Parts: sequence; structure tokens; C-alpha cells
Amino acid sequence: MSTQPQAKTPAREAPPGGSDHKSLALTLIAVAQMMVVLDVSIVNVALPSIQRALDFSATNLEWVVNAYALAFGGLLLLGGRIADKFGRRRAFVAGIALLTAASLFGGLADSQELLLAARALQGVAAALVAPAALALLTSTFAPGAERNKAMGVYGAVAGLGGALGNVLGGVFTDALSWRWALFVNVPIGLLVLLGAPRAFRESTPTRGKLDLPGAISVTGGTSLIVYGLMNAASHDWSDTATVAPIVGGAVLLLIFLVVEARTSSPLMPLRIWASPARSGSYVIMLTIGAALMALFYFLTLFIQIVLGFSPMRTGFAFLAFAVGAAVTATLSSSLIARTGPRVLLAVGTLVFAAGLFWLSALGSDSSYAADLLGPLVLGGAGTGLCFVPLALAAVAGVRDQEAGVASALLNAGQQVGAALGLAVLGTIAANATESRMKELLPGSGGGDAHGGHLPPQIQEAVHDALSHGYGIGFLAAGFVLVAAFIIALFTIHVSPRDAARTDVAAVA
Repeated sequence: MSTQPQAKTPAREAPPGGSDHKSLALTLIAVAQMMVVLDVSIVNVALPSIQRALDFSATNLEWVVNAYALAFGGLLLLGGRIADKFGRRRAFVAGIALLTAASLFGGLADSQELLLAARALQGVAAALVAPAALALLTSTFAPGAERNKAMGVYGAVAGLGGALGNVLGGVFTDALSWRWALFVNVPIGLLVLLGAPRAFRESTPTRGKLDLPGAISVTGGTSLIVYGLMNAASHDWSDTATVAPIVGGAVLLLIFLVVEARTSSPLMPLRIWASPARSGSYVIMLTIGAALMALFYFLTLFIQIVLGFSPMRTGFAFLAFAVGAAVTATLSSSLIARTGPRVLLAVGTLVFAAGLFWLSALGSDSSYAADLLGPLVLGGAGTGLCFVPLALAAVAGVRDQEAGVASALLNAGQQVGAALGLAVLGTIAANATESRMKELLPGSGGGDAHGGHLPPQIQEAVHDALSHGYGIGFLAAGFVLVAAFIIALFTIHVSPRDAARTDVAAVA
């Protein structure tokens, strides 16, 4: 469930044939989008198995998620520019080929370094595939009912992918191995590569330079800040290992702003941020990305390590979130023209926050039915209320030629928010876990508690400490969403009439 950018070219190229070709095109685009969304979620349930197999520490394990999210979010705008400059079909095929190869590489990885490199390559590939796929959709299907129907399929796949990723990750990990959470992309990618030449015609390349300095500085700056924040879990905040990356990342982001202000073809035109509603929507999406990643990451580990669920049961446990999101996403699409974005965003962020505050009370004696089912439904319901109004607010009043950049920034905000949120909230949770371990086992010195085969008394203390740490993480994530609620009230001023007039293709 994520917003995607709309890459635009000056003219719409004709589709390669009749309805059969359009059916094939829509199928391939939907499958490609499913691959991109699955790669965000499918590894979540496999994380404990990956941790045991490759001996990840609790802090380094976050990079299995963050390596993908940072590369995807940081390079998404560049991916859209590449599709416009070199051809949409060419970028789509190149991205699928890289995604397929990176998935094979990751599934075969026998060390932490190789797996993280593969996940980063998957993120680079996703940054090529996502904007190219949507651009191919808008060029293949005529505006109006035909395109809106195709967009409906595309959006449904994007929404289903998150829940399906958790389920498939659990099934593959239980029945085969965690490696199949990556291998699954290989046969799917090969089929997409075989069908793409028949389904799509190449677009006419556009002029304009690629903003490589901007792409390098924004991706490098964000990555360094995330790395520094994650180091705070194992180092003091004043330690050089924490301070130096954060300062270096901040310098690179300042360089990015200077580059964008001076280049003739910026990845991110700074005037995009002039609208309070648009700026507010980006910040809110950043917070929702952070809260979502905290929910899935912490709860996956809690369910498997503390409650003792199998990976498969863990995957199916998240279906409650998908149900809540599906119901409210449908409602928000029909209500947006009457309420406008602000009301839905205010309600959605508060409902999601309520679910996280409920989860903050988790303990080692919690049960799924009594303590997890309700919060998951609330989390899904709150999320489902937010995505459509956020997309509308992000493009309301923007120039036609910059609608793609505006919606791409929203998607990038979600991915970068996930990485930053996991770094900050993961550090908070890790420090809380360590403090509780020192209280329960004074001689242990804290350490990297993650269960395993331990004596019963120590196992009980580990589960208690982990529950406490995750609870503090959920509490912090809840307050992040309260901040999002306040931002929505003061910045999102888009009328119901303007929301109703926004083209669905620009915000899908």
C-alpha cells in the first residue's frame, strides 16, 4: 500500500496493439508492482531466521530492511528521470533484470555483507521499475474509464502486496527456507522479461540532464544519518561513531539542496515545497513510513521470539492489518470528495496511533487474540484512511509537468521514513531492552538479547526485556503519529472540491 510516482513525457505513445496486448501489459505492470511491494515486506517474517543463519546482531538486522528502503527511496526520483531520458520500456526491462539478478544473489548469500549488498541492489532496481511501470500504464491506457480501471487494478495490487508479502515470507520460511523470500522473484522476473517486448512499445526519450550529483548527495546523506542513528543503540550519543555519520549526512543533504537550487534539471525542484499542504503531506508520509516499519519490524520479532509463533503463523497474523486497511482505503476513496484530505488524515493518524499505544502494553504473557488482533486492525484502518488523502494533498495545485515529481517525493518520503524510523525507534527499543536486562539480570551487562536456547530463567528475563523494549518503541511511534495529527490540522488545507477534481492517474 504505497503511492507511486507518475513519470510524464510530452506525448503519449500508442499502445502496441489491441485488447490482448493491453491485458498483457496490465498483467506485467501489476506483477512488477507486486515484486516491488513484496520486497518491502516479504523479508520481515524471515528476519529471525536470517538473524540466526547469518549471525546478525539486533542492530545490524535492521539493515536487511533499511538497505532496500534507502536505495529505493533515495534513487526513486532519479529512476523516473532515467525512464524519461532513455525510454520507459528500456528502464522497466533493465530494472526487472537487475531485480531478478539481485534476488538470486541475495538468496545465495552466505554472509551478512553479501545479503545487504543484494538488498541494496534490489532497492536500486525498484527505483527503476516503479516509475517506469506507472509511466507505461499511463501511456498504454487512454485517459478516462479505461485508465481508471487499470489504475484500480494497479492500486489493488499495491495494497495487497504488503499483506501478501508477510504471508508468503512466512510460508516460504517455514516450508523451505528464508532464502526463498528472495528466490521467489527469480521465476517471476524472468516471465516479465519475456513478455515486456511484446507488451510495450518504447517511448520517445526526452531531453535534459540526469542530476547525478543530487542523487548521490541525497542518498549518501540519508544513509549516513540512518547509520549514525543506528550506532546510537550500541554507542553513546557523543561517540564519534554516532556523531560523525550524522554530521556528515547533514552536510551532504545541505549540498543536495545547493545542487537542486542551481541545476537546470533538478531531481527535486525546491518550489515543490512552497505549498504548506504539499510540504505537510511529505512530512506526514515520513512519519507514517516510520510508524509502519516499527509496527511490522517489532511485531514480527515479538510474535516469533516471545510468543513462539512459526514464521507461517506470523505471516497470517498480519492479515488483520490488511483487512483493516482494505476496508478504510475503500471508504476513504468515496469520502474524500465530501470531507477533503484533512479530516481523513486527522482521523487516520489518531486511529493508527491508538493501535500503537495499545501495543505498547505488550508483555511476555500477551496473547494474539487479546493483545494483538485489535491493535493490528486499528493500525490497518488508520493507514488505509491516510494514503488517498496524502496522495491528493501532495499533488493538489501542482503544475502538470511536476505532478510526477510531487507524487514521487511522497513515495520517497515513505521509504526514507521507514529507514529513519527504524533507526531511531530501533535504537530506542534496543536501549530500553538493554536497561531492562540489566535490571532483571544485574550481572549480564545488557547485551544483544534476542532469545535462543537459554536456561528457562534467563529465557524468561530475555522475553520480558524484549517485550519492554518493543513496548517503548511502539509508544514512541504512537507519539510520532500524534505529531502527524497536529501537522495535518495546521497544514492540510485542500478543499473537498479540489480533491474531487484531482486526476486519479496523478495520485495512484
